[in-house]
Order: sequence, then C-alpha cells, then structure tokens
Amino acid sequence: MDLNHTYRSFVLAVARNPQVRHLVQSRGQNLARRFVAGDTLEEALQALEALERHRVHAILDLLGEMVTSEEAACRFKEEIVRLIQAVGSRPYPRYVSLKLTQLGLDLSPDLAFSLMTEILTEAQKADCFVRIDMEDSPRIEATLEVYHRLRQAGFTHTGVVLQSYLKRSEQDLERLLPFKTPVRIVKGAYREPPQVAFQERRLIDAQYLLLCKKALEGGLYTAIATHDPALIEEMKRWTAERAIGRDRFEFQMLYGVRREEQKKLAAEGYTVRAYVPYGTDWYPYFSRRIAERPENLLFVVRSLIWG
Repeated sequence: MDLNHTYRSFVLAVARNPQVRHLVQSRGQNLARRFVAGDTLEEALQALEALERHRVHAILDLLGEMVTSEEAACRFKEEIVRLIQAVGSRPYPRYVSLKLTQLGLDLSPDLAFSLMTEILTEAQKADCFVRIDMEDSPRIEATLEVYHRLRQAGFTHTGVVLQSYLKRSEQDLERLLPFKTPVRIVKGAYREPPQVAFQERRLIDAQYLLLCKKALEGGLYTAIATHDPALIEEMKRWTAERAIGRDRFEFQMLYGVRREEQKKLAAEGYTVRAYVPYGTDWYPYFSRRIAERPENLLFVVRSLIWG
C-alpha cells in the first residue's frame, strides 16, 4: 500500500468523526470556498461567467448525496431543474452533474430513474448535457443499471463516470462501448478496500491511461478528468500521434485547482471544463478534496488554528 492511499484513507476516516465534522462545518465554511463556488445558484452562475472569460466552460453541480427520504430527493430534483433552466438562458455550453443518491437511489432505483427522466426531459429543452457522477463501489451497479434504463428510454444527452482505482472499471467500460456512452475518467476519491480497488498510485495511473485510450479507441467522447501533469501530457501526446481530433475529447479539472493550467489548455485549443460545485451540503465533497493532497490538509489545519 503506497503513502498516497494511506494518507487518503486516514483523512477520510477522520472526516467521518462527528466532532471533526462539527468543527469544520462551524468554522470552515470560508475554507470550502477554495473548492466550492458558494451556497447559491446565483454564486455558481457568477463562477461560470468568470470561467467563460478565459474560455473555460463550467460543469455546474448542486452538492448533495445519500438522501434518506423521497421528499428530499424530490426537492433536489426541483433544484436541479431550476439549475438547468438557469444555464439554458445563457449563451454558453450547458452542462450539469449530479449524483443518483441525491435522487433517492438508496431508497429505490425506480425513484431515481423516475426523477432522472424529469431532469433529462428538461435538459433536452435546454440543450443541456447531464453527467451522472459515480459514487462509492457498493452503488456502482445500481447507477449503471439506471443509466442503461435511461438510454433504453431514449435519453442520449447523458453519460457516466469511471474510476481508475476500481478493479471493475475496465469491464464496466466494455459494457458501455455499445451505447457510445460519453465517459468521464477519474482516478477516484472514495475510501475503498483492496478487494475492489488498486492501492498503488502506479497501478491507478496505468489503469487511468488504459481507460482513456480504450474509450477513445472505442469511439466514446471522453472527458479526461485529472490534474496530473504527466497524465495530461501523455494524453496530449497519444491523441496527437494517432490523429484523434480534439473534438473527440476534453480535459476536466476541479474548480479552484490548477487554474492557470486550465487557462493554458484552453488557450492551446483544447476543450476545458471546470467542475463547479455549489450548495450548503459541501462537507462530504470538501472532505474528499482534502484527502487528495497533504497540502490541502495543511491549508485547512492552519486556517482552523489561526483563522
């Protein structure tokens, strides 16, 4: 097990402690602004406008996950519809991201499917793409099943995410190839056991490149979602060598992370999107960002101690 995995597992375990959660939520809201655009849709739209000035497009995401009631799932659905309507009124590429556990996946896959059909119907009117985020490993099969049902129902303006640290992801990609599914490839940010996930960075990176290249070779529009300079350079080299057009893939990064690299890639003529989360339910997302790099944890600790 490498040090990166050990660090991530430790931080995610600590983040689950109720006292730590209370401390960060009560004193750390301003800290979250490093990675979160704000609490409101209006603040997220301001972030979108700022990114567009640098030719970087936005992926807007209303934060929230793992709801425990149908009422909460329906409220999220209504807010996501409001988000889609808001981006539909702007002259920019329209793209939102969501989690199926926001829409009650844990309560009933049928509920999540039903609410997704309402969201995608509204998205069709707004010419808006909807990305279904992938969550932790126990929820992957249910997520993919809902996605396949949506495709069978005729919804094509949606796609999923594959996580390169999961051992099953190559097989999942094979299942998606016949659908020509737009895929986003990420490394993965959840705490997963060795039985289901690679633990060494070199293996995760190798699997990342394999998934990206296999998706592109299979004709899937591919979102290369990473901040890793080595992986970005390899995908730039590989796509150029094989004359894979820049209209067949894009680079994606997180809001607030490597801003200058986002601008640089956009200036080079690549499609670049920044994942822009917003909302009051920011703690789980914030915890996963802190777990990615020790520098992020030091930033939080210093801020909590010295304000």
